[in-house]
Amino acid sequence: MDDTGEGRPPVAWGPVGGVAVLLGVLVAATSNAYGYHRDELYFRLLGEHPAWGYVDQPPLTPLLARLTTAVFGDHLWALRVPGSLAVVATAILTALLARELGGRTGAQVLAALGAAGTFPLVFGHVLLTATVDLVVVAAVLLFVVRALRGDPRWWLAAGLGVGIGLYNKHLVVLTLVAIGIALAVVGPREVLVSRWLWAGVAVAVVVGAPNIVYQIAHDWPQLKMAEAIREDKGADSRVLFAPLQLAAIGMFFVPVWVAGLVRLWRLRGLRALAVAYPVLCVLVLVTGGQPYYTLGLVLALFAAGCPVAVRWPRLLVGAGVAANVAVSAVFALPLLPVAVLARTPIADINQGTSDQIGWPVYVDQITSVYAALPPSDQEHTVILTANYGEAGALSRFGVGLPAVYSGHNELWYRARPPDSTVVVIAVGYGDPLGALFGSCQVARDLDNGVDIPNEEQDNDVRVCRDPIASWSSLWPRLQHFS
Repeated sequence: MDDTGEGRPPVAWGPVGGVAVLLGVLVAATSNAYGYHRDELYFRLLGEHPAWGYVDQPPLTPLLARLTTAVFGDHLWALRVPGSLAVVATAILTALLARELGGRTGAQVLAALGAAGTFPLVFGHVLLTATVDLVVVAAVLLFVVRALRGDPRWWLAAGLGVGIGLYNKHLVVLTLVAIGIALAVVGPREVLVSRWLWAGVAVAVVVGAPNIVYQIAHDWPQLKMAEAIREDKGADSRVLFAPLQLAAIGMFFVPVWVAGLVRLWRLRGLRALAVAYPVLCVLVLVTGGQPYYTLGLVLALFAAGCPVAVRWPRLLVGAGVAANVAVSAVFALPLLPVAVLARTPIADINQGTSDQIGWPVYVDQITSVYAALPPSDQEHTVILTANYGEAGALSRFGVGLPAVYSGHNELWYRARPPDSTVVVIAVGYGDPLGALFGSCQVARDLDNGVDIPNEEQDNDVRVCRDPIASWSSLWPRLQHFS
């Protein structure tokens, strides 16, 4: 017996593996539908120039984009292979956590189905920084639970996971800060002075050192990026925070993870994990972070609740699981034809879906503006995009176009237009850009043709001539983060 009140049962590798593979196949089978997500187009662009870090993120996800296209070719489905593998890994890790907390076969299978929740499927369908974080946080939390249950050597594994995670995103640190605060509040406080825990911290620092050095050398750009996100999306994130907690892995799974929170609160050695969730919620709200930052802990609470849920009426649990998987899949995956999608609220609610629609059409429309220019203008023309998605789409789908520049995030640092540039095709900037040129005329509006709302839809494409100053003077005015 252990402090969960239950022994560690065997791992149900067969059923759990079967669920994990089925989920991976589901995600992979739908990976080529709709189109690239704007972040995928950006990562593909960043991956062309690998670096130790970028102003808006660490290097791992762009490196994965580079690796998958190098191995499998420049295809949409290739870019999404890591997402399919992430869903498989998350299902297995969540099942292992349920087993760690006393869950037998039924509980482990139910826990694996947590990877079929709303956000896990969204992040598994496309290649985002959250895709890798899904696995990193799940692994680190499994190691933390093992350490708290009596084998402090697992802090070394947790430290290794954190160190690797630092190359993708720093979110795992926020989760561990919440756990640390919870340990200080409800204990066991002796963990905080354990030599194994601090050895784990040392492992994390050593493994993540190149990324930490990059941050120091570049004046902590991740902090600047976090502030930009807070200013740009913080208010909306706070409004949506509570409903998205309920939708994180699906409404029908909420009773399970609430049961897990209650169960962990009753377990003296693991009570800190129950307290860590509200602490993390407060941290995310205060910092203006994204609502999905709590997903790792929600999945951990779900795993803790699975041994309880399997004792509920089977018909009720089975119906809830089926409904949750079905609703999550329709919401998160490209299962509906685009014409049908346009008649549903999904594209309005799920930006991850709407941001996959229309890129080749938008590029064709931008190309038509360039083609309409006189040849004498074309020789001195560049394209300037307001965001990295547009720049990435032009790189992927554009043919016969002039050089593309953007002041958005890392792309501002790549290059600026040469001083010989006198004509700019500006995408998505709107009226403010007119102050930098002698003239700016709207050439057309972008239209994906299927009435799907996203950041590009109805943006204008302008032809701007005669910059009012040199590009070395104008370029700092075009830098922006989001």
